[in-house]
Amino acid sequence: MQQGIKTIALVAGEASGDLLGAHLIEAVRQYSPHVRFVGIGGPKMKAAGMEIRFPMEKLAVRGYVEVLKHYREIVGIRNTLRRELLDTPPDLFIGIDAPDFNLDLELKLKQRGIPTVHYVSPSIWAWRGERIHKIKRAVDRVLALFPFEPAIYAREDVPCTYVGHPTADRLPMVPNRTEMRERMRLPLEAKIIALLPGSRQSELRQHAVTFIETAKLLAEKLPNAHFLVPLVSRETKQIFEDALWRHGPDLPLTILFGHAHDAMTAADGILIASGTATLEAALLKRPMVITYKMPALTYRLMKGKAYQPWVGLPNVLAGRFVVPEILQDDATPEHLAQALLNLMGNKRALEGLEIEFSRIHETLRQDTAHKAAQALLPYLSRT
Repeated sequence: MQQGIKTIALVAGEASGDLLGAHLIEAVRQYSPHVRFVGIGGPKMKAAGMEIRFPMEKLAVRGYVEVLKHYREIVGIRNTLRRELLDTPPDLFIGIDAPDFNLDLELKLKQRGIPTVHYVSPSIWAWRGERIHKIKRAVDRVLALFPFEPAIYAREDVPCTYVGHPTADRLPMVPNRTEMRERMRLPLEAKIIALLPGSRQSELRQHAVTFIETAKLLAEKLPNAHFLVPLVSRETKQIFEDALWRHGPDLPLTILFGHAHDAMTAADGILIASGTATLEAALLKRPMVITYKMPALTYRLMKGKAYQPWVGLPNVLAGRFVVPEILQDDATPEHLAQALLNLMGNKRALEGLEIEFSRIHETLRQDTAHKAAQALLPYLSRT
C-alpha cells in the first residue's frame, strides 16, 4: 500500500452504526495503522480514534413528527459536512446504514470523484426496491450483512461484498441456558418466557397491553411461568410499567434495564416484536413467536409495498416460515399465547429450529469487521 496518511470519512446515525464503525476502525488500523478517521459518530467510534465533527445523537431521530421537527438541523449538518468533505476530500467515504442521510451525501461526493461505500444495505429486498437505482448512482460498493443481498445488486451491476453480520461474531454458537439462569438467579425448573415488545416508544404504546394480556394467558396455562422484559430506555420502561399496573399487576414478571441477550438466553420461549432482535433470538437458538402492530393506515401502505411473505429476519434468512408471524389485527393475546404454547410444546419443531438457527449462525459468522476492512483496502491503495 502507498505510504502516507490516508483519510476515511464516516457517518453513523445510531448506536448499531456506532458499534459497526468502531469495529471497522480497529480492523482497518490492523492493515493500515496510519489511517485518519473523521465524520459523524458516537462514543464508541470516538474511543476508537475518530475525529467527531458532529455527535451521532443529532441524527438519531425516529418517527415522522420528530424527523420533521429536526429536519432543518439535520439538513444543515449534512450540508456543512458535505462542504467540508468537498473542500478537503477524503480518500474514501463510508456511510454506515442511515440511508436517508447518507445516500444523498454519497451521491454528491461520488459526483466529485470521491470513492463512496455504503455499509449495511437498505432493505430493498423487503420494500422500496426502486432505491437500488439511487444506490447505484451514489456508491462505488455496498457492504452487505446478509448472504442473499449481493445477487440483488449484481442484477443492477452494483459492486457488493458480503461481509456477514457482526452479531453472529459476538454471540456464542452454543449458548449456556443453565449458566445464564444461575447467573440471573432464576429457578432452573421454571418456564421462563422473554417478552420483547420493541425498543421504540411508539412500539411500546402499540404492544405493551397485548404483551401483558398474552402473558396473563400463558401464566394460566403454565403455573411455574416467569416473564422477563428487557427494555432499553427509561421512557419505554415507564410506558410498560404503566400498562402493567393497569392490566397485570400480579404477573410473575421481572423488568430488566437492557440485558436482552441474557433474557433470551435464559428463556424457554420468546414473544418478540419484529426487528433486529428477532435475528438475535435466532442466533441464541431460542423458539419465538414474532408479532407487530402499527397504525392501520401505515400497515396498509407498507403491506402493499412488501415483496415477500415474511417480515421476521429468521424467516427471511431461512426462506420459509420457521417461526410463526402473527401481525396487526391477528395479533390477539389468545392467538399469540396459543402459538407460543404450541411451539414450546413441540419437541420435534424445537429440534428443527435449533438446526436451522445454527445453519443461519454459521452463514452469518464471517468476522465481519475484517472482511469489511479488506474490501476497503483497494480504495486506500489508490493514488
